[in-house]
Amino acid sequence: MTSELKTMSRKELEKLLGEVKKALHAAQARDRRDALKAAERAAAEYGFNLSDLEEKKPAKEKKAKAPKKAVKPSKPKYADPADPTRTWTGKGRQPNWFREAVQKGVDISSLEI
Repeated sequence: MTSELKTMSRKELEKLLGEVKKALHAAQARDRRDALKAAERAAAEYGFNLSDLEEKKPAKEKKAKAPKKAVKPSKPKYADPADPTRTWTGKGRQPNWFREAVQKGVDISSLEI
């Protein structure tokens, strides 16, 4: 079969591919029907039909979410004495200027705004 495919033109291969897809779809539909019939027979042995066996789960109620509040930026707590535009809130990673000042022995309270 593979040697036959190698000798086929692109158009012939595309046509064959279309036919294979159709045949595959038909086989899948046939298998689905056969499985459904087998399931119906199995349910009937116990006195049920398929709709009786289907689990009906109650729909989950979605909780209403509260609207998110806008996050307000923290106010700066410390300022660089050399450049007052460089500030720090005191939260998160310490900026280099703050760390250097502390290492030099500057009192933290003198850096407060």
